[in-house]
Formats: sequence, structure tokens, C-alpha cells
Amino acid sequence: MNGKTVKVGIMSREQYKQRTIAIAKGLYQPGKDEPKIWFESLKSMAQVLSSENQELLRIILQKNPQSLKELEELTGRAKSNLSRTLKTLQRYGIVELHKHNNALVPEVKVTRFQVEFGLDAA
Repeated sequence: MNGKTVKVGIMSREQYKQRTIAIAKGLYQPGKDEPKIWFESLKSMAQVLSSENQELLRIILQKNPQSLKELEELTGRAKSNLSRTLKTLQRYGIVELHKHNNALVPEVKVTRFQVEFGLDAA
């Protein structure tokens, strides 16, 4: 399965809140080239896109597990840990979880990340 490249941005929570309100009010229209995923800090991005989580994404892509139980066996990670991590990745749009035969099946939606940030007050 080939995922897509997504632009990732860093923006403070307050700036993100102001941006979201401006979009909702129709005062701001995001450009096509703007980041689609926003993190509050480099630290929060590093936690979500950690080496361990990148390896998890690779395993999902390569082995195509059909349940969290199967993914648990492939990774050696506890189901509660996997579930929490996958829900976080899903919140950012990196992974989708589908129900199939009473099992949650993970699907990787993003395989490449372009990071964009600056020190200006955007």
C-alpha cells in the first residue's frame, strides 16, 4: 500500500485556536500548500513520530495485520499500548482504523512527512 506525503506544521495551541476560529468564521481560507497536520511543538511531533511509532507504521505496511491481536503478536507491544498509540496516530490522520469481522484493522494513510515551521508569529 502506498501512502501519501503530508506537510506537517508546528504552531502553538493559541495560534492554532485563533486559526481554527478564523477558518470557521470564513475569515481565513487555508492554502493548498499549508500543512495538513499540526503539532503544538517539535517535542510533541517527536513523540507521535518516534522511532518506535515509525517502526509500528512499517510493520503495518509490510505485514498488513487484520486485527490488533495480530499486530500485538507482530510487534510484541501490549494491546493497550497499541490501542492508545493507534488512536493518537488516527487523531492526526496518519492511520485509519477500520472494523472488519469484529476486529479493528489498522491502515497507514501517510508514509512521508514534510515538516514546516518558523520562528515568525504566523
